[in-house]
Amino acid sequence: MIPVRTALDSSVLLDVILDDPRFADRSERVLRAAAATGSLTLCECVLAEIRPAFAAGEIDEFLADWGIEFVSSTKESSLLAGEMFATYLRRRRGGQHRVLADFLIGAHAQLTADRLLARDRGYYRDDFKRLALLEP
Repeated sequence: MIPVRTALDSSVLLDVILDDPRFADRSERVLRAAAATGSLTLCECVLAEIRPAFAAGEIDEFLADWGIEFVSSTKESSLLAGEMFATYLRRRRGGQHRVLADFLIGAHAQLTADRLLARDRGYYRDDFKRLALLEP
């Protein structure tokens, strides 16, 4: 079997870290399955979003325990996020005028991984058609 690189969204990680009563079991099960089939990665946005859930120094231990690798975003992924966000804004005709973390996470995953593990609120499915999505 060919190893699969799975990018992680903060939604699934926070389910596990915070032991979310609705989603923790399902998210942990899918996270473990993804780890068993290849590597796990995250980008700056996800790392920043999960940081408040840890005491100082604990986050490195969590990442090491799960075998999660930090992969920096690139200029290309940032520009892709901006393009996707522009399309989203045209479709919405208004709304937020800042780049949402989801677009940065989605673009990073599309360019650096084989799929994204996330509880999607619609952005990934609607705006990243070429991104394989794994949902718990």
